[in-house]
Amino acid sequence: MPKLDRYLSSEFARATLASLLILIIVSLGGVFADLIGEMALGKVPPALLLSQLGLRLLGYLPLILPLALLLGILLATGRLYRDSEMPVLAAVGVGPRRLLRPLLIVTLPVVAFIAACALWLGPWANWMAKSMVQEANKNLLVAGLEPGRFTPMSNGGVAYVGVMSTDGTKLQRIFIYRERGERMDVATARAGELYRDHGARVLALVDGFRVEGPASGNQLDFRLMRYGRNEVELPEADPPSQLNEPQYRSTLDLLRMPARAAKAELHWRFAPALLALAFALMAIPLGRSSPRQSRHGALLLAFLAYLVGIFMAILGEQWLADGAIPAALGLWWLLLPLLALGSWAYVRDGRTFWPRRSR
Repeated sequence: MPKLDRYLSSEFARATLASLLILIIVSLGGVFADLIGEMALGKVPPALLLSQLGLRLLGYLPLILPLALLLGILLATGRLYRDSEMPVLAAVGVGPRRLLRPLLIVTLPVVAFIAACALWLGPWANWMAKSMVQEANKNLLVAGLEPGRFTPMSNGGVAYVGVMSTDGTKLQRIFIYRERGERMDVATARAGELYRDHGARVLALVDGFRVEGPASGNQLDFRLMRYGRNEVELPEADPPSQLNEPQYRSTLDLLRMPARAAKAELHWRFAPALLALAFALMAIPLGRSSPRQSRHGALLLAFLAYLVGIFMAILGEQWLADGAIPAALGLWWLLLPLLALGSWAYVRDGRTFWPRRSR
């Protein structure tokens, strides 16, 4: 490999890795905040924090890597212009289009890794994360209940537990609200016991009151009962059928599924790699600047281009799933023009649109 290609590719690679590291740290913060919120609601057991953090981050890699590649190449190119290295290279006959080979040396492996993440690693990570949570909630008797908090239940009700034992079987100060059709049911108890009966979670309430009546309207048809023991069946925290959704299925399964949602998910998985290639081509002309020119404008423009591309891809996936656009069209109406725009911008880099008039 020529020394120039080695130097330029190393500059692109270092800047891309630095951008990726920063984006991963930011993404970890967002994923961690989401997990803490779900744990507070009892949807995710605390023991799965680290595994869920890693698996969910893998699922976000197809979205993080294109932005890291765009920003890395943009920053590296901008530094070459600010330090007057590009004018020196141009003086010896090396123009912007000479950057294509070192650009592809860095871009093609990243694009291949993005494709692997989007087509295989990401769906596997999403499926594994969801299945681990469901399996843990299935084995965890207290899944979905958090002491000292009002916990929504999947059947539309609300449960509150004041005190809970370490194993989650002994409860105190219990409140349960449920709606059945047009009637509501409120139960309170001094104590309770949580156990399983034929696979279902059952909460046995001890020494409490139960109020039943209309959920709305001006009717006064209420009944108040006091009981020594009352058993209430609690719904599971998460139905296992969610694993059949397209986002959790493998790419090979999606190829065999005729549903529109499956086709939309399939096209979405092909999008990140092609978007990354288009963004990499756009980064070279976006990085062109004078030595004293600020780089914030180019960064803002690059980030805006990334947001527009990702937003249109997400919107296109929804249109495909809803049948608003034909499945054969897919997301090619977005990806091919972006690739053409990136190629055109790269080829036109350093040229003027109109020839100068001779005097």
